[in-house]
Amino acid sequence: MPSTSIHKTEYDPERKVLPVWLVASGKCYQFEDVPPETFAEFQAAFAKGQR
Repeated sequence: MPSTSIHKTEYDPERKVLPVWLVASGKCYQFEDVPPETFAEFQAAFAKGQR
């Protein structure tokens, strides 16, 4: 999925929850039990897609 499809994310490191809002539908998908390392990798990949 291209990064332009993702509107925003809000990671909660204490709860290890990663909500992801999509641009086209406005829907939010919530991923649970996401380690901080995985979120860091997600952020790095997301940033590369915006260039």
